[in-house]
Amino acid sequence: MELWDAYDAQFNKIAGKTLVRGEPLPEGALHLVCDVIVRHTDGSYLLMQRDPRKVYGGMWEATAGGSALAGETPLECAMRELREETGIVSADLTQVGTVTAPEVHAIYVEFLCVTDWEKGAVTLQEGETVDFQWVSREELLAMKQDRLVTQRMQQFIDELKP
Repeated sequence: MELWDAYDAQFNKIAGKTLVRGEPLPEGALHLVCDVIVRHTDGSYLLMQRDPRKVYGGMWEATAGGSALAGETPLECAMRELREETGIVSADLTQVGTVTAPEVHAIYVEFLCVTDWEKGAVTLQEGETVDFQWVSREELLAMKQDRLVTQRMQQFIDELKP
């Protein structure tokens, strides 16, 4: 059973309230989701392809990420998800944005990881991802909605300095 902290729309923890993954979330309660955009020092971006058995299966993600476990800070969550989904170990993450999405009961905290990680040493997480690729900023910004899970990442990447 995966437990999450509950937050309000102003990103305050709701005292005494714990959420359970898979159970309906109470009205007004949000859970924390952290996403990490990975940019190599050569300027290319890491894309991960979702496992076909998942929602949006086969599509590409411009982030590694997922829900924060109860007690995790956004940075701890981002570091864990980055390691689990890509094998990349880094504490050098910069927060680049926060998006509240009450329609899906989530607060997204977005991070950027600039790394010189060996590009071929990215690892895949069983049940989560099936492939990866490094693409240029231009290629990523040009990806169509039918290939990329969320266009929100393109907006963050467009705003980041190359």
